[in-house]
Amino acid sequence: MSIFVDNNTKLVVQGITGRDGAFHAASMKDYGTHLVAGVTPGKGGQEAGGVPVFNTVAEAVQETGANTSCIFVPPAFATDAIFEAVDAGIDLVVCITEGVPVNDMMVVFRYVKERGARLIGPNCPGLISPGQAKVGILPGQICREGHVGVVSRSGTLTYEVVDQLTRNGLGQSTCIGIGGDPIIGTNFIDCLEAFEADPATEAVLLIGEIGGDAEEHAAAYIRDQMSIPVVSFIAGRTAPPGKRMGHAGAIVSGGKGTVESKEEAFREAGVAVAVKPSDLVPLLAEKYDPAREALCSA
Repeated sequence: MSIFVDNNTKLVVQGITGRDGAFHAASMKDYGTHLVAGVTPGKGGQEAGGVPVFNTVAEAVQETGANTSCIFVPPAFATDAIFEAVDAGIDLVVCITEGVPVNDMMVVFRYVKERGARLIGPNCPGLISPGQAKVGILPGQICREGHVGVVSRSGTLTYEVVDQLTRNGLGQSTCIGIGGDPIIGTNFIDCLEAFEADPATEAVLLIGEIGGDAEEHAAAYIRDQMSIPVVSFIAGRTAPPGKRMGHAGAIVSGGKGTVESKEEAFREAGVAVAVKPSDLVPLLAEKYDPAREALCSA
């Protein structure tokens, strides 16, 4: 099994005729994702890479039964694209677009929640359930089917850690990049709760960053609610105080959101903390027996 996407995912790509949308739509389709439609206003009736294009998401859903959307549109149109997908009855919206204004996201967040949909992102790489479905820009070739869940605020660190897992014979149930903006649709706790409920997920790797308090809240949830082992890493150890590190949400202010405070919270919750990304898989091996066996045989 997996979380959020699987063999039942029917995907529509909003912005499929643009450069990025076309490229990544082809990649998702080649991976085996059930890509049923694309949407670009004014280009309905055309095809993109053999995929039918519609003018609206509502038309795409009506004609194809799409239940998941992946958004590749400029920041100025991203919020409208999310509204359109949710209004059309899409259950899961994955917004890859970066640079979406925080004020817009405040409205979007409430709108999506009130209508019972799930938003992942914005400014995220999406997610992949190896062997089932890929929605976003995660490189499928580094993934392998298995039982380790991965959740991360960082896209590139997700790729690095997943590659390490696969090289050591450890497959993944689902790998998800939640995005690094101050306001995102799906947070660590949402993913941890889903992993905990997923019979196929037997351990979790969590990758956080400086800034905000999402990791501290995640630590409290792990302490009180998680039965499967969790291993963590916090990026930004060498970032200068008061400076934004890559992501809009990765900024330390008023002594809060530091690496030290986040690591302390995880340790107090019984979560192993890696000092550098290359420590994650060996730490997992200490917590998760199948990982230890795989490492020993590698």
